Amino acid sequence: MQTNFTPAQLADPDVAESEQILRKCVHCGFCTATCPTYVTLGNELDSPRGRIYLIKDMLENGRPADAEVVTHIDRCLSCLACVTTCPSGVDYMHLVDHARAHIEKTYKRPLMNRMTRAILAAVLPYPGRFRLALNLARLGRPFAGLMRGAALKPFAAMLALAPRRIPAASAFAKPGSHPPQAERRGRVAILTGCAQPVLDPGINAAAIRLLTRLGVEVVVPEGEVCCGSLVHHMGRAEQALASARANVDIWTREIEGEGLDAIIITASGCGTTIKDYGHMLRLDPAYAAKAAAVSALAKDVTEYLATLDLPAHMPKGITVAYHSACSMQHGQRITLAPKQLLKAAGFTVRDPAEGHLCCGSAGTYNIMQPEISAALKARKVKNIEATKADIIATGNIGCITQIATGTGIPILHTVELLDWAYGGAVPEKLTGLPLV
Repeated sequence: MQTNFTPAQLADPDVAESEQILRKCVHCGFCTATCPTYVTLGNELDSPRGRIYLIKDMLENGRPADAEVVTHIDRCLSCLACVTTCPSGVDYMHLVDHARAHIEKTYKRPLMNRMTRAILAAVLPYPGRFRLALNLARLGRPFAGLMRGAALKPFAAMLALAPRRIPAASAFAKPGSHPPQAERRGRVAILTGCAQPVLDPGINAAAIRLLTRLGVEVVVPEGEVCCGSLVHHMGRAEQALASARANVDIWTREIEGEGLDAIIITASGCGTTIKDYGHMLRLDPAYAAKAAAVSALAKDVTEYLATLDLPAHMPKGITVAYHSACSMQHGQRITLAPKQLLKAAGFTVRDPAEGHLCCGSAGTYNIMQPEISAALKARKVKNIEATKADIIATGNIGCITQIATGTGIPILHTVELLDWAYGGAVPEKLTGLPLV
């Protein structure tokens, strides 16, 4: 794609990077076939190709974002299916990140939209505030039907997603070290996260139990914060970078102390962002090298487990539909490891049709774009249920929360099933079911 940026514009490193990304796009349209919003809405401007043209026009002309640009960029899930599909190697992820930051700086959103986004940014990244908000949701749930106006739909979506029961906080989320229960094979840190320890603390608990049984010391460092993903995708670049710097400092202390073989992440959305810390902080001379080192150590829990020698198991007679989260398959390009681990642990694994399409969760997307999200969820659930599986497995808390509201099939994190297979207790969600 031809571009016409001025030398003055290209002096901005973010603009210079976006210009190089834009130049790689050849307008082939392969991305439209795998883009969830284009498949759902059929609007060229709701395809990666269409958004690229909108972003190019906005940046090249050095103008503030307008309502049309914001509408179509806001509809992007950042699922990155287009990145996997693109034959030209267009780095759409960093291009849309730049566009969102530009929107945040130059566009004044309607009042209720600004308020909603501000509330999400002030609550979701903080476990204590998030837990309080979920408790308050019980009081608001009876009034959800009154929130049908466009401005209040996000609040109705929040109430619909809020769980009826909030699990108690897990001791595994507290800072500390969990020693290996077998011959020592390594030492790792694990990200506690922000939403996950509130919504499903059993995920990290299962990961820590399994890793320590396999001989891996697991440390939960003091001072970990949200990875920054949620606010990063809202265009709140400085808030995201502050979180990134805080975590880089914490993990660097562990790396320079007793050392780390990996930084384990059990939420693939967080993993995609942490693996990008090196890029996010590349212009910060105080953090560039440290952030790159942290990104190099970041591993999805299944990615790390695949490096260990695990015993094969006899078939369990349980069929698992594996939902590959977008941040896992497109963001991190991890496609085989989770399924291979489940198969080796004795499960029969089935791939739902249209596995490349997003379930509609995408961080805060199911709150901010509830109609599109609901259509994608219905499509995803239909494909999953067609597998006739006993259980659904996935690697991202957002997907778990989203899909669980559309089906009665139990949905668990992959590591919960692996913990069970390798000596752990039956996961709570499966307790009492005939299949166990």
